[in-house]
Amino acid sequence: MKILVTGCAGFIGFHLCKNLFKKKNYVFGIDNLNSYYDLQLKNDRLSILKKNQSFKFFKLDISDTVKLRNLFKKNNFDVVINLAAQAGVRFSIQNPKTYFESNILGFYNILFFSKEFKVKHLLYASTSSVYGDPNFFPTIETNDTDKPLSFYAASKKTNEVMAHAFSNIYKLNTTGLRFFTVYGPYGRPDMAIYKFTNAIRKNISLELYNKGNHYRDFTYVDDVIYHISKILNLKKTKKEKIIPFRIFNIGNSKTEKITKIIRIIENHYNKTAKIKNVRFQKGDVYKTFANINKISKLTKIKKRTSLDKGIGLYLNWFDKYYE
Repeated sequence: MKILVTGCAGFIGFHLCKNLFKKKNYVFGIDNLNSYYDLQLKNDRLSILKKNQSFKFFKLDISDTVKLRNLFKKNNFDVVINLAAQAGVRFSIQNPKTYFESNILGFYNILFFSKEFKVKHLLYASTSSVYGDPNFFPTIETNDTDKPLSFYAASKKTNEVMAHAFSNIYKLNTTGLRFFTVYGPYGRPDMAIYKFTNAIRKNISLELYNKGNHYRDFTYVDDVIYHISKILNLKKTKKEKIIPFRIFNIGNSKTEKITKIIRIIENHYNKTAKIKNVRFQKGDVYKTFANINKISKLTKIKKRTSLDKGIGLYLNWFDKYYE
């Protein structure tokens, strides 16, 4: 298959492309290589991908309508996987326009050209943040998503609504993926796991929001990629043939207190964290916890990566990469 992966130099995009190579796909990757976080990390991911002869990279922003259309026109993509987006809940408070341009306008372009050039399947990244601050756990795909707490979450909810409209009107086959706190090697430095590791390793203070009284459904990146690889080949149900639209939670289905990560990292380095407690942040949620029965029935995943094992793998990578 010819597959377009947007955001290929990003964390999940990088791991996904490596997996797609194994299936002998032709992978076209695009990324705008913005400076939201360390460009060196993005370039290092990209340099690994470029070693594969079945990979072609284009520096391109999905909000650039003309260049994106030309890319679709010149290549007959079978599948598009849209992972390009401005990430980060807290960053969206100060910079909402950036999220509109990338996550809403950019995604519209992806939808429109996928329809225009007859892409067989469009997969796109959504987020657990669309659930807002729910009262019942674990959250299931049919739960209310009408009360996002940040503009980042609102932009992703908008993606899902837009995708449903295109699926209904144009019969575009779309699948939304609600990711729950994905982590692993080559992970983003704006994530808590990186910040905690870096601070403890260097004996500097770390900021702990709400005194660490948060819970997250931490999902190891290999488990995420496994699910995506299986979704690519799913057959539509009778209902989905009428409106070919799906949404899946992609999580570990186990919620863990944030402070558990700190303990694992402390044990790894045999050091005690220097903690600076910070108040609860606007746009943040207290707890995430995914019900993944829907995706598990289809992909038949039998074993998920535990937090202890996943953090251990991450720390081993971190020590080598940042040596």
